[in-house]
Amino acid sequence: MIQFLCPPELEGRIPEPAPAARFLPEWFRDLDREMGIPDAHGLPGLTVRACLPVADAMAQGWIIPTPVDIWTTTDKDTGEIRFHWPPDAPLRPIEMHHPDQIGARHPPFEGRIPLKFMNPWRVALPVGWSASFVHPVNHFELPFSAFNGTVDCDALDVPVNVPFLWTSTRPALRLPAGTPMIQIIPFERASQIRRFEVRAESPAEVDARVAAHGRKHGEESVYARQWRRRHERTDGS
Repeated sequence: MIQFLCPPELEGRIPEPAPAARFLPEWFRDLDREMGIPDAHGLPGLTVRACLPVADAMAQGWIIPTPVDIWTTTDKDTGEIRFHWPPDAPLRPIEMHHPDQIGARHPPFEGRIPLKFMNPWRVALPVGWSASFVHPVNHFELPFSAFNGTVDCDALDVPVNVPFLWTSTRPALRLPAGTPMIQIIPFERASQIRRFEVRAESPAEVDARVAAHGRKHGEESVYARQWRRRHERTDGS
């Protein structure tokens, strides 16, 4: 079980983490599944809304949302972006990193100011488990880009803050409280694959790939019917 723990004085005052599937962005939810035209193989032309691998990645794990309303203004003289939040906010949601922490004097971060969201939620996991903290997957609408990291949350007893770069060029915008801030994807360290090999396909593997390629482009919904295993459970969870 994963646990999200906040200081007692914040309970009920900030948006709570939730499964990532509850945070699918509007651009994705509003997209029609079919384009209304056939594809090159004669099947209905589908949009990314029908792509199960994309949807599964977006729904994986949990989202920690922004804790309070945040909005920006731009200084007319200097072009500097300024961040604001309600004066009665229960916490300060953004702080600065020193530019040298990302080598901002050199590419690819020349002139950029690294910031960090102050995350009020501590992630607690069972012994042997870690979590990847990643920018919310395929949330292209967000005006920032979070740095990704992996944390051994079975040992760390403090919240993991979220370093990010502000990417929007708009002079002013608002992030409502509850906006996706970071995606949490737990994994058991012992289950990670460490052995690997690199080689050419055998004749049988070539035949299997060619046959699968033909099915992929010749049968409707074959991925969902035959190749999707994401939701199988072996541990009763």
